[in-house]
Amino acid sequence: MSLANPTLEDVWQLFRETDRKFQEQSKETERRFQETERFLKEQSQETDRKFQEQSKETERRFQETERLLKEQSQETDRKFQETERLLREQAQKTSREISKVTKAVGELSNRLGEFVENSVRPAAVQLFQKYGIAVHEVHTNVSVQRDNEGLEIDLLVVNDTDVIVIECKSKLSVEHIQEHVERLNKVKRLMPKYANTRILGAVASMVLTDSIINYAYRQGLFVLAQSGDAMVIRNDINFKPKEW
Repeated sequence: MSLANPTLEDVWQLFRETDRKFQEQSKETERRFQETERFLKEQSQETDRKFQEQSKETERRFQETERLLKEQSQETDRKFQETERLLREQAQKTSREISKVTKAVGELSNRLGEFVENSVRPAAVQLFQKYGIAVHEVHTNVSVQRDNEGLEIDLLVVNDTDVIVIECKSKLSVEHIQEHVERLNKVKRLMPKYANTRILGAVASMVLTDSIINYAYRQGLFVLAQSGDAMVIRNDINFKPKEW
């Protein structure tokens, strides 16, 4: 084909050649486009597959973590219940032991109180004689009930003109003294046969502090205490007992 003087045939041939190349280029472009589209589709599918796998793995791990937490919670709850049971059993055991000790202390206190009573009763005549008080009768564990009121008296020392009401304790306290003073205030009302006698008060104990002794003194009470194997009156000879 001459480019200087192209004929119509030459032009058509050039056109056809250009068209062929264009067609081939279009096909190649289409092929590449399809190839790119296929690649992108495969890549998208792969990405989606990996995402799904990752989601499944995440869900699996979440479920595993949830299972472990549930098991841990159940184990913690079991241990808590076991600890609570042990503490409850220990508390019950401790309560039983305290009850036993309290009962034993109460029994011991009662026995010591009885010991004090038994020490005072035979010594009563000699104890009060130096204060000019004769002793004709000694009554133990006197119980009185009248007009919905009651009295419990450990020792009652009696002669024709005097009645000494004695409270016996293993360890004397201020509260015991106060209760005894209240008891003394009721004697004549609840025991009218002693209405014309002189009512005196006394406290006896194995354990006495100086402050307790002084407090009992100020209330006008005789104070009896253990000294060696004997029971003695701690009041001095000039003591003037209160009369009820």
